[in-house]
Amino acid sequence: MNEAVTIGHAPATANSPQTVPHPQALLELVHGEARQSLLTVHAILEASLPEGELSIYEAGGGSTSFLPLKVLHRANVTVVDIDEDQIRNNDYAQQAILGDIQTHRFRPNSFDLVICYNVIEHVPDVEAALLRFCEALKPNGLILIGAPNPRSLSGFVTKYSPHWFHVWFYRHVRGDNKAGLPGHAPFPTLFHPLVTLSNLEAFAEQHGLQMIYRKQYESPRYPEMRLRMPAFAALVDAAARAMNFFLPGRTDVRQGDYHVILRKR
Repeated sequence: MNEAVTIGHAPATANSPQTVPHPQALLELVHGEARQSLLTVHAILEASLPEGELSIYEAGGGSTSFLPLKVLHRANVTVVDIDEDQIRNNDYAQQAILGDIQTHRFRPNSFDLVICYNVIEHVPDVEAALLRFCEALKPNGLILIGAPNPRSLSGFVTKYSPHWFHVWFYRHVRGDNKAGLPGHAPFPTLFHPLVTLSNLEAFAEQHGLQMIYRKQYESPRYPEMRLRMPAFAALVDAAARAMNFFLPGRTDVRQGDYHVILRKR
């Protein structure tokens, strides 16, 4: 196993759960496709995970949990993150490890659920991280991945624009005054090939993972812009509609993010 700095907390149990703050993920999402898909993810997790105390590995994690409260309240959560500020920001995990998800190894068959949310797009070697997830997961365990779609309009802009532009967008369009400060998004985005959904699907098939949920949805940035900067949002929407008109099939470049749930066979 890896040598890593571990911050331990009193573990939660099914009989005496540790008090945790309400996950901010749903509260911070405006009504739209992203919120609806996350609600569907929550329903699948609540129905599919085993009863009793759960062992959950969160690969990369700051102050926000994307788990439903019914799951979080009976879970023993271990978070691994390479960023000390992110580790400090996390106040719901029972174990916090300063380490690299590409190389950090747990004992095989350790976890009921691995969650990697808005993380793989920042990782240089996504394949290595995914292999570590598979190894650590129990049979019939689940992997939840939330990530941006590199083939969308927002993915294209993110990939080919400088990082200072991402910080500007978060601060002035999204209204996040802490954007770019230590421990706060946006983080440099790399877009390893496995972040592309078709490549991720092929990896899952090759490594004995069954895809039980797959949803591409409109990036939450669009409804945020429509609320905060309607004139600017109208221009972006018009550009997206024009691109969709010329692209083949039912392509919608506004589908900037996706959720995937994989089950270990």
